[in-house]
Amino acid sequence: MKATLIVKNAAQVVTSEGASLAPLTGEKQGQIRVIENGAVAANGEQIVAVGTTAELEQKIETDAATRVVDASGQVVLPGLVDPHTHVVFGGSREHEFSLKLEGVPYLEILARGGGILSSVEMTRAATEDELVAAGIKYCRQMLAQGTTTAEAKSGYGLSTEAELKTLRAIHQVDGAQPIDLVPTFLGAHAVPKEYKGEPDRYLDLVIDEMLPRVVENNLARYCDVFCEEDVFSVEQSRRVLNAAREMGLELKMHADEIVPLGGAELAAELGAVSADHLLVISDEGIRRMAEEGVIAVILPGTTFYLREDHYAPGRKMIEAGVPVALATDFNPGSSPNNNLQLIINIASLYLRMTPAEVINAITINSAHAVGRAAEVGSLEAGKKADLVLFDAPNYDYLAYRYGTNLVSKVIKNGQLVVEV
Repeated sequence: MKATLIVKNAAQVVTSEGASLAPLTGEKQGQIRVIENGAVAANGEQIVAVGTTAELEQKIETDAATRVVDASGQVVLPGLVDPHTHVVFGGSREHEFSLKLEGVPYLEILARGGGILSSVEMTRAATEDELVAAGIKYCRQMLAQGTTTAEAKSGYGLSTEAELKTLRAIHQVDGAQPIDLVPTFLGAHAVPKEYKGEPDRYLDLVIDEMLPRVVENNLARYCDVFCEEDVFSVEQSRRVLNAAREMGLELKMHADEIVPLGGAELAAELGAVSADHLLVISDEGIRRMAEEGVIAVILPGTTFYLREDHYAPGRKMIEAGVPVALATDFNPGSSPNNNLQLIINIASLYLRMTPAEVINAITINSAHAVGRAAEVGSLEAGKKADLVLFDAPNYDYLAYRYGTNLVSKVIKNGQLVVEV
């Protein structure tokens, strides 16, 4: 068996294998295969073998052109998958930071014209080229921290042209740097100022004009909606998502973040791929999501940054059989962090997830949350050769250390793209 790349002598190769058809749930979320003195071989963009170094050296053919990477003393994971980001937007919102420190609630900042609406103004003012340049910059940061696949939402345009501009920029960013981006249309992220007090009239625009053009131009795979008090109700969210589904888009939701409206139950009812945030999810919402296999994408970095007094009940959801994924929620306001390594730490400490559960949540379960589990999220033959090498003696070390980028190398599609 020929290889163009072999990574060998790893202290541990963590495969997250065996769950490409369905995300891991319950006890299985905490089970991962670890290969001591492990190796991964790829031919071109595809993994051809995973095993011990001794096994692969016996069956892999190499030549002078084969790249050999010595991973001695390091841990090898699948490329990390970030299933909830807003990586393309205009401007930044550091001017709101002092308000957060004063304890001004997010919804009040939004009511003052800040929050999402502030980013809307800056995104509308930005050119498409400016959005692309910023998106490439942020993706390069993410890549250096181990992320090789990510979802990318629109939602800071809130007009037809600005939303289309953002989605076009996402596609350009996708092709201009190594991270694979999965686009999501989030036109129903907030009610723009010109429709203040008229959310239903704004949703007419989303459904009758934005969605058809998004679909016509093949700009998104998913449609998302922010189901929250003073944003969009359950019924309004159902209206948007039903329309999106009829037009062929898959569904996602911002649900039960601040007020328990029943967004999780709606996600289950409609067969959404994921429901995200879920700080105040009800027991019924947990039960229904488990029944329907809706993935809970938890965003603990947002909770941390907003200084909320409680986190999403990750432990409870895992024990109830809900598949759990983790994401950064990278955005300019409530989570200006694009480093999944920090999410490993926060999830372990505050969601009471084990290191093994967390690793599965940022690899294979996250891959399911963006519809890419057949290609990425685990290290097994036939999948993309997306790997991250961490300067760590074992996978527990990733949850133990924080505040340091432990990535030593990133391999994307069989090519070394980051080397520290």
